[in-house]
Amino acid sequence: MLAVFAAGIGAGTINTIVGSGTLITFPVLLATGLPPVTATVSNALGLIPGSISGAIGYRAELAGQRRRILRLGIAAAIGGLCGAVLLLLLPSTAFETIVPVLVALALVLVILQPRISRAVQRRRERENTETSPTGGPLLFVALLLASVYGGYFTAAQGIIYLSLMGMLLNDTLQRLNAVKNVLAAIVNSIAALFFLFVAHFDWTAVVLIAVGSTIGGQIGAKAGRRLPPTALRIVILVVGTLAIVQLLLR
Repeated sequence: MLAVFAAGIGAGTINTIVGSGTLITFPVLLATGLPPVTATVSNALGLIPGSISGAIGYRAELAGQRRRILRLGIAAAIGGLCGAVLLLLLPSTAFETIVPVLVALALVLVILQPRISRAVQRRRERENTETSPTGGPLLFVALLLASVYGGYFTAAQGIIYLSLMGMLLNDTLQRLNAVKNVLAAIVNSIAALFFLFVAHFDWTAVVLIAVGSTIGGQIGAKAGRRLPPTALRIVILVVGTLAIVQLLLR
């Protein structure tokens, strides 16, 4: 119980700053003897308060982003529900091969994001076109697909969200991180609501992770908001690299 609670604090903290908290909680839940699907659905439900806590901690950065959140939240909700359905229909190994590749690609995009953003901005200036505040249809579809993965297995979904938004939105990394926390909360909530009717939960694990991740969400918000963009990218790179290594070793 102490291990699961501590994992919840760690996951809530790292999810708020960058994502990949599931890579902390999921192995711990498996080590307690839970079956993979039960561990996945219990983890998804338990992390909801942490995502909400992190979003509240980033409330200052969410100011003025209502339209963006509403539009991208629809993509997150649809994708999260589809991913939850796939979790019950597909074998548990279905995404194991592609997940490390997705995370690695997302890390490359996060590293190159300033250069990509400048190139996109110069092109828009040449063509005299304005940046869409919501990222347009391309970001909507990309986040919908990323949310399908998030509803299936949430590990590193935050890194994928940040890479996509950083490429297609002209905004600061901290403000995009705030949106990421809201989208993660939506995906986890939609998936967990679906699981409530069709899957078995370990309620002890859910409560321990929920309390721990709520505490971690506040810790992560206080730490993450103080990080300059370069430091935040370094944290994303380190966490993402560790995530890839852990996924490959599994």
